[in-house]
Amino acid sequence: MYSSSFRPEALLRCEKIQSALRTSHADSILLNTNANLYYASGRVFSGYVYVPAEGEPHYFVRRPVGLKGDTVHYIHKPEQIPALLAEAGLPIPRCVALEWDASHGDFTRLAAVFPDVEVVNGSAVMRAVRSVKTNYELALMQESAVKHAEVYRRIESVFREGMTDIELQIEIERLLRLHGNLGLFRINGQSMEIFMGNVICGDNADSPTPYDFAMGGAGLSCSIPVGANGSLIRPGMTVMVDMCGNFTGYMTDMTRVYSVGELSAEAARAHACSIEIHRAVARMGRPGVAAADLYRLAVQIAQDAGLDDYFMGHTQKAGFVGHGVGIEVNEAPVLAPRSKELLVENQVIALEPKFVIPHVGAVGIEDTYVVTPEGMKAITSAPIEILPLQ
Repeated sequence: MYSSSFRPEALLRCEKIQSALRTSHADSILLNTNANLYYASGRVFSGYVYVPAEGEPHYFVRRPVGLKGDTVHYIHKPEQIPALLAEAGLPIPRCVALEWDASHGDFTRLAAVFPDVEVVNGSAVMRAVRSVKTNYELALMQESAVKHAEVYRRIESVFREGMTDIELQIEIERLLRLHGNLGLFRINGQSMEIFMGNVICGDNADSPTPYDFAMGGAGLSCSIPVGANGSLIRPGMTVMVDMCGNFTGYMTDMTRVYSVGELSAEAARAHACSIEIHRAVARMGRPGVAAADLYRLAVQIAQDAGLDDYFMGHTQKAGFVGHGVGIEVNEAPVLAPRSKELLVENQVIALEPKFVIPHVGAVGIEDTYVVTPEGMKAITSAPIEILPLQ
């Protein structure tokens, strides 16, 4: 199923899943979404991963052909799984965890595969497991972070006077792909659709979207109502770049701000406030700290600066200030007012305190951090000041 070099990592991930199962009511979990298949096996395939509370995981594969391993079973349909588990000497589970984030059709079909077996929320189990990264995962994220920053340092070189926001975004997308970006912005659930990220300039940042974003963007079509809308980049406005950092299958999230000409003093002050929030939250963000307390700290700093009207949006505000990131861009924990989560060492969090200034645009930075006993340490690194586009 996977290379011999990945086997120790695969076993470590299996142990993490099994540890979570032992603290839950379930004695097994059956995974079928791409993100969790990738996590559990190191690859995306058509099929399922079954992890019992004890013993090795079993892989039930439809496609591609040619995958090998002692616990790899080729199937045509999931209804074959119980018989194959019995052949392997595994008991029928008493309580199986299924992915509630999968489609309703997948969920109901898989639940019927194990009749008279209790079913619980496997998505919650995997969300907790995947929020804490292994050293292998952290290395992949650091590799993405380096390449992400390399691209951002080249953005000024592709800007030309008279460009629209979408023209600049296309050039940034090209840079990303040339540096090895995989092009996939993987998102959990159906809460958001977006193509490789956002480039937002001027008043378009204040255009409300259906999504929980600090910055808006009307987009180019009602079918994807977010992001660049063809606005001309003019003097006195900001250009906020928040583009996909997926170079390894593990994403980093980073936002930087650019401008043409002079900006208002208020925009400069809000940008400086964002940087202040980053430093304060990073100092406080240690294992055991409540995610909600970090959110409240960010809000308090914005209020003390008299900038709360613009914080995390203006016409429409976002309900968070940071989020976990990894295989997907919206992982646990979420830094939000009603979060019950406590930070854990080696969680990876994208912190994005942003402001939308009417008639100027969005300001503020986003960086990706690892939670450590000494605080949150940034792995993304690019100039944090507002950079001029010449």
